[in-house]
This record gives sequence, C-alpha cells and structure tokens, in this order.
Amino acid sequence: MTTTFETQRTALAGVVAIPVTPFAEDGSVDRAGYRALLRRLLDAGITTLTPNGNTGEFYALTPEERRTVTELTLEETGDGSSVLVGVGHDVPTAVASARHARDLGARMVMVHQPVHPYVSQSGWVDYHRAIAEAVPDLGVVPYIRNDRLAGARLAELADSCPNVIGVKYSVPDAARFAAFARDAGLERFVWVAGLAEPYAPSYFSAGATGFTSGLVNVAPSVSLDMIGALRSGDYVTAMKVWEQIRRFEELRGANGSANNVTVVKEALASLGLCRREVRPPSRPLPEDERAEVAAIAAGWSV
Repeated sequence: MTTTFETQRTALAGVVAIPVTPFAEDGSVDRAGYRALLRRLLDAGITTLTPNGNTGEFYALTPEERRTVTELTLEETGDGSSVLVGVGHDVPTAVASARHARDLGARMVMVHQPVHPYVSQSGWVDYHRAIAEAVPDLGVVPYIRNDRLAGARLAELADSCPNVIGVKYSVPDAARFAAFARDAGLERFVWVAGLAEPYAPSYFSAGATGFTSGLVNVAPSVSLDMIGALRSGDYVTAMKVWEQIRRFEELRGANGSANNVTVVKEALASLGLCRREVRPPSRPLPEDERAEVAAIAAGWSV
C-alpha cells in the first residue's frame, strides 16, 4: 500500500514550533524544564513541534543530547505524526537519527541545510536521497537556505523519493520563493515559510501554508493569531500581528541573526520559564539589552 502522508502534510500546514533547549545550572539539558516548555506550547494549542531545530541549538548539542530531546518530545506529545525531528550532519549520522526518531514513533524528519562549504546541486540531491531512502515510511522535509538551488532539483529528489512531502524554505526572498515553489511543483509539496512570522505574510501570498516559529516559545497566542489571519486571507490583521512582533524579530535577526536563540531565551528567562544560558557560538545578551526584550515579552498576552 502506498503511504500518502496526509496526516503529516496537514501537520506542516500551520505553526511549526521550534522549541528551545533549556540548560540546567550544570550546563546539561534541563529535562524537566524542556517538558514544561513543550507542555505550555501544547496546552496553548500548538500541535506541531520540531525538536533539534536551530532555535533548539541543534549544532551545539551532543549526539546523546539530540537523542534525549527527541525522546522527551515524543514522550510529551504522545503523537509522533505531529513531531518533525531535526536531523543532519554526515549521511550516516542523519540516517541514524532519523531511524532513532522513527523507532520512537516520529512520522517526520527535517533535514538540516548541509553546512559544508562545497555543495553542488546534484550533491544536494544525493545527500537528501540517501536519507529519504533510508526511512521510506517517514515524511521528509528538506530545510533549504541555499539561494542557488533550483526548484528542478527538489522535483528530481521527489521523483525518486515520494516521502519528500514538504519544504522548509528559508531564503529571504519572496520572489525567489514563488519561482522556486512553482518550478518544483507548488501543489506537490507543503511549503513552510522557514523564516518565521516576519516572512509569513509574503510567503503565504506566494503559496506557503505553514510557517516555523521560535517566537512561539514566548507567546504562542501571537503565532496563532498570525496563522489564523493568514488562513482566512486577512492580510490586514496578519500585518497588525507583524507590527506587534517586528522589534522582537529585528533583535533576533541583527548582525546575521547572531542573537536569534539568545533573544528567545532571554524573553523566556524574563518570564521565569527557563534559564537564559545558551551555548557557543551563541552568547547571552548583555545587561543593557535584556530590559528591552523583557519589556516586549511582558507586553504580550502569554
């Protein structure tokens, strides 16, 4: 029987939350704190979670910690069809992570953008094909940040791997996204705006039906307001939400997104929800910037 992945496709067409990974005072993963943050998201109505995403400091976690985060997420949700586990690094490591997620009940994986400086377009296809073919029963979602990748390459990948069902598209160019999606097959994939709420309105206008979010850790209701407006085609309301989150996202995106995770954790710390500590190459905010983040977080209905 051919797998249709309809449940997984539906899960991608919404707010795809990227949970932070809180650290305990001794520097280890704060398991209880992580569960509490997940439960807060789930209780607020967020249904799709991406453990081991970039907001979760994927590249700063050890292999064992990445497995732990995956396990905790699947235990807390109890429904693997709405968990999109981040995998990556070399092919054997990514495959092992995907199989570990599958064995725990996950039904989808997101393949991180390859970080090697030498990436050919055909090599990009080969990398993702090797992972997707190893887990044919899982929905696979490439994370695309490469503005040189052609839409035809994604179509080529899906021709041999029908379990490639969605795309986290994170090139900051709405016109390029519109062209890429149409070259790859607009109706063939679930298109997720991978640059979160700031880009969601423009990407939805070009065919996206979901967006990722780190901000959702802080204010789930704000992200839900955005997706509600976009689903109804109410761009006036969506842009009012955009204005509400603009400064927060500007702080995250400054200096090449140097403080992307830091700002989210600082906001959570100001609300008493987790410690502010991040791992290198991220670093905590200086004292003089913490007050602005706290004031923004306090102004939202959280």
